[in-house]
Amino acid sequence: MGALRKQMDGDLVVRGMAVRTREAYLGAVAGLAKYYGRRPDRIGEAEVQKYLLHLIEERKLAWSSCNIVAQGLKFFYRVTLKRSQAQFGIPTARQPQKLPQILAREEVASLLEKTVNLKHRAILMTAYGAGLRLNEICHLKVTDIDSDRMTIRVEQGKGAKDRYTLLSPRLLTELRRYWVAYRPKVWLFTTRDGEHPISDATVQKVFYAAKGRAGIVKDCGIHGLRHAFATHLLEAGVDIHTIQRLMGHGHISSTLRYFHLARRHLAGTPSPLELLEGASVRPR
Repeated sequence: MGALRKQMDGDLVVRGMAVRTREAYLGAVAGLAKYYGRRPDRIGEAEVQKYLLHLIEERKLAWSSCNIVAQGLKFFYRVTLKRSQAQFGIPTARQPQKLPQILAREEVASLLEKTVNLKHRAILMTAYGAGLRLNEICHLKVTDIDSDRMTIRVEQGKGAKDRYTLLSPRLLTELRRYWVAYRPKVWLFTTRDGEHPISDATVQKVFYAAKGRAGIVKDCGIHGLRHAFATHLLEAGVDIHTIQRLMGHGHISSTLRYFHLARRHLAGTPSPLELLEGASVRPR
């Protein structure tokens, strides 16, 4: 689907889609074409429906993965092929709403203390201290660190938006130590050759290794440091709108879920049992 792929990618770029979204959508169409062994523009809506059913029932894809595929196919048919009336059924089943397990301050401190490699420590401190997504960590540039304004510029984060987040004095000190030792030129955290940005997989390995050394058993990847960043700020009294801007959330609803995770708000809420003081609670 060479020409079609190029056309679809151009449509995605024009609409400001992030690189990872473009890759996911293009991969969805490629998967459809491979499944049927035909050009995707020659595959009908009924066949698309059967393919989506195959992903759910036979391949047992998670709802999140299936929805990404469905959105990619919808984009291809309705935007690239201009079939605005395409009506194949896109699965909309709801995912179980699970709250992430939040790392306590003590656990984050232990994670950092157990990381002696200078580069790895700088990566983890940046993830937590600035509340960055995995892809944002990998694509930080040296010029994004602004020590005059004490900010970190996040270029083209999720939703293809730029934003600024915190640069703490402690993180700045750590990054300066790291820079003196490694002298990165363009990308802040690089592959071994120093020419390319560090990979997602490498950063995850760094986190899991540190998590293991610290004896942390909570179920989370490096994104857990971003969750901890937001939750710990909320517990410290930072207002929700400031946290929204630092996190780069497009909707306040994405930030409000941290109210469910903040220990200060939970601990400060009295149970209705405590309101029964003075009332009769004798068994009948």
